[in-house]
Amino acid sequence: MNILVPALSTVVALFFAAAVFDQYVARRRPYQLVWAFALLIFGLATSQEFLAEIGGWYEVGFKLWYLTGAILVAAYLGTGTVYLLLPRSTGHVVMVLLSLVSLYAIYRVVQVPIADSSLLTAVGQVRPQAMPQDVRLITAVFNIYGTIALVGGALYSAWDFWRKGTFPHRVVSNVLIALGAIIVAASGSLATLGNPSYLFIGELLGLVVIFIGFLRSQEVFGLYRLPFTQGMGQVQ
Repeated sequence: MNILVPALSTVVALFFAAAVFDQYVARRRPYQLVWAFALLIFGLATSQEFLAEIGGWYEVGFKLWYLTGAILVAAYLGTGTVYLLLPRSTGHVVMVLLSLVSLYAIYRVVQVPIADSSLLTAVGQVRPQAMPQDVRLITAVFNIYGTIALVGGALYSAWDFWRKGTFPHRVVSNVLIALGAIIVAASGSLATLGNPSYLFIGELLGLVVIFIGFLRSQEVFGLYRLPFTQGMGQVQ
């Protein structure tokens, strides 16, 4: 079961990333490109979980998982929402700042020495606390920003559509996106606090809920189709 869950998460994340990137190719919206990148690294993170369930955790795999899944994903999903809701110039400024801080985070994660023996808890679960305190502080900042931007943006959009009485399906879509983001963030926070038991299932459940929300939104998928195929019809 522990092997199956991250494997499914990887498949969903990569398919989701391909679908959003396909929409970027068709419509050239910056938020689609940023979301596609974020979903790609989400899939990279869960693929490391899958490989670890097969062969065990080791330093390089742990660092790649921590960097992509624990640090970067939420922040880049949130930045995609910034591009969607705010002026493009604001998105560019946020992206430049995020990129600079990301480079520092990459440097810190790469150069921190970690013993393989410190990567697991007593019951054999991955242990994010193996990272030093300053790296975990960076992680907290990235995740707080990303979660507030993604969840806040989705809830604001839901409220705005509800207030206007237009596009009720978008109200549902944005509520689902916010709910899925909260599930992923909660499972990650529990892991950071020392309880990683729900990490894998939380990632999968949250990602699926977000995916359903995106598929339900004409704001993102005005024309639903399998990635890199001809259109299959309008989303209702």
